Amino acid sequence: MTAKKNFITVGTFDGVHAGHRFLLTRLEMAAATHRLKPLALYFPLPPKTLLSATPEMTVLTLPDEKKRLLRALGTPVQTLDFAACRHLTAEKFFKEVLLKRYHMGGLLVGADFALGKDRQAGITWLREQCARKNIPFEVIRFYKTDTHKISSSLIRKLLAAGDIEQANLLLTHPYELTGEVVKGKQLGRQLGFPTANLATGPYKVLPLGVFAVKVRVGRKLYNGFCNTGFRPTVNSITGHLPLVEVHLFDFNQNIYGRKITVWFVGKLRDEKKFATLNELVDQLKQDRALARQRLKGVVLPFPKNLKMI
Repeated sequence: MTAKKNFITVGTFDGVHAGHRFLLTRLEMAAATHRLKPLALYFPLPPKTLLSATPEMTVLTLPDEKKRLLRALGTPVQTLDFAACRHLTAEKFFKEVLLKRYHMGGLLVGADFALGKDRQAGITWLREQCARKNIPFEVIRFYKTDTHKISSSLIRKLLAAGDIEQANLLLTHPYELTGEVVKGKQLGRQLGFPTANLATGPYKVLPLGVFAVKVRVGRKLYNGFCNTGFRPTVNSITGHLPLVEVHLFDFNQNIYGRKITVWFVGKLRDEKKFATLNELVDQLKQDRALARQRLKGVVLPFPKNLKMI
């Protein structure tokens, strides 16, 4: 018995944002229309990141985050190995990967999609190839706000500017990061504001500033605030990767070596240098009060079927 064919889309899906969700919804509809199975093929990390000489802070969703968010949406997904695909011509990718390996019976792509080494084949070529094989082919329009195409690059720019509210709106879920709690200078504890310093790896985009956050430790959620930056007042960091420091409210546990997840709810202020430690402590007290107010009544909108693990 011949296996049922798939209506396929291919992408990186960095961020799993509103545009991606629109595309996957359309994929489900197209597959149902043609009585095929929907299948989204994706690269765990963006090819641009893997090929870049400066890949730091270029990724919205790390592989585990992306897998969880995509699976939560319900569309069947499978990963593509970029190392195995990067040197394939468009013709080989089309025939060997899409047709032979993944049993393509239909193809849906975005308007800027290109296939093969160095993005050699675009929409016109794909349309011709699908027509020769009598395969349904659809090109989806860009998903837009009033003024911008929703894209991963736009969201990266918003995060770089600290505009977490607009970024969250385009993502349709709070921006998140997961990292291992590592030991720092423990100055926060001396100041009355103990923090969890997170090692998040070099790829993850980190929004700069002070933010009201929700934090998962184990299976429990806590409120808190987070500073992502270079600590200009004390122990200033001279590297180009910022430090993530999270202060959790009503929390007193040793969590060194554990992984925690932080969701950015709203920005409180930019990072700044204070003349004295007393001024810094006064500001941290204001940050705490403002974060409590900002987080009051906020229920973290987990995507449907997203499991707490």
